[in-house]
Amino acid sequence: MAEMNQMLKMEQGKNSLGKIEIAPEVIEVIAGIAASEVEGVAQMRGNFATGVVERLGKKNHGKGVKVDLTEGGIILDIYCLMIFGVSIPHVAKKMQDNIRQALLNMTALEVEEVNIHIVGVQFEHAKSEPAHDSE
Repeated sequence: MAEMNQMLKMEQGKNSLGKIEIAPEVIEVIAGIAASEVEGVAQMRGNFATGVVERLGKKNHGKGVKVDLTEGGIILDIYCLMIFGVSIPHVAKKMQDNIRQALLNMTALEVEEVNIHIVGVQFEHAKSEPAHDSE
């Protein structure tokens, strides 16, 4: 299809007013937000560059999302941490469905694959209340 630095061109009928192009970064952001919306996902996992960008004050919504534009279509790799105790297969399936639907609704693009990579489990810490000695 195209390289990562190129735009995705959307096909339109004869009556179109012009061309529509979508940057791969837009797909990363949509997929990242859709994935993090699923209950049971603790956080998305980015790479070193993502961490540097966030420390500079910019929120990177595409964190943990890798987009490959191939001849066969769009392949997404999602890297995340799950909350301890959730059903990982159930949450991962919900992530795939949510990402696929969000991209279809917002861009009219079908994705070939949505691969979910669980890179860790996060334990939720109960809110600790100060201990009171009433005795």
